[in-house]
Amino acid sequence: MHLLASAVPVSEILPWRDRFRQEMACQIVHDSLHAREGWTQSYLLKAGPAAAGYGSVAVAGPWRGTKTVFEFYVAPEHRAHSFELFEVFVTAAGATAFEVQTNDVLLTVMLHLWCPNAASEKIVFRDKTTTTLPANGAIFRRTGPDDLTRNFPHKDEPVGDWLLELDGAVVATGGILYHYNPPYGDIYMEVAAPFRRRGLGSYLVQELKRECYAGGKIPCARCNPDNLASRRTLQKAGFAPIAHILVGPLQQPLVSPSAS
Repeated sequence: MHLLASAVPVSEILPWRDRFRQEMACQIVHDSLHAREGWTQSYLLKAGPAAAGYGSVAVAGPWRGTKTVFEFYVAPEHRAHSFELFEVFVTAAGATAFEVQTNDVLLTVMLHLWCPNAASEKIVFRDKTTTTLPANGAIFRRTGPDDLTRNFPHKDEPVGDWLLELDGAVVATGGILYHYNPPYGDIYMEVAAPFRRRGLGSYLVQELKRECYAGGKIPCARCNPDNLASRRTLQKAGFAPIAHILVGPLQQPLVSPSAS
């Protein structure tokens, strides 16, 4: 069977992306890349005369100077040709690297064949448990204009739309990002250094989860794999890990996927 990968505008793969989202059924960390003009190049996959799926590479923003594979979807009826379609896709794209969310099972299989030296860049979490953590004297509320001059210096995250106030001081801020695939909202937060290890971060995450659900969205989160404090904070607030974001160079596999 003749297999083909052709460069197409993102509008031509949108129905396939809907199918991809439905199968993933979770936050897709790089979902919004397609909406950023000039950041991606997509390829329509064909098996004979039939459309079989799509692949996409990131080429701008943090991926400038690369052609980084971040999505690859093959319709179930064509998955017997997955390896061959992937080889056709990366050859047409001139792909040089991977950035893969590991609960995308099909692309993770390709990653481990074509990228033996992948490393974890992020851990992805989904909400699993409703918690009832105590406030420990803190007040959870919206950030107001007067709070901007009272805020502590933030090192890792932006100042959020919500905060914790303790004894008149702003001790933590956080927020929810909604530019991921609907209906998911990505929670972020930062606690001032003198107030860490008191359970305030987990309490803030818990309350941000409530706000996310109240707005009809589903909370999720990410953190660096080496950030033990953040991992513990998210888990204490009811999040559970579901995936890594793995990155690495694309290499020709030791045994070609098309070899018999």
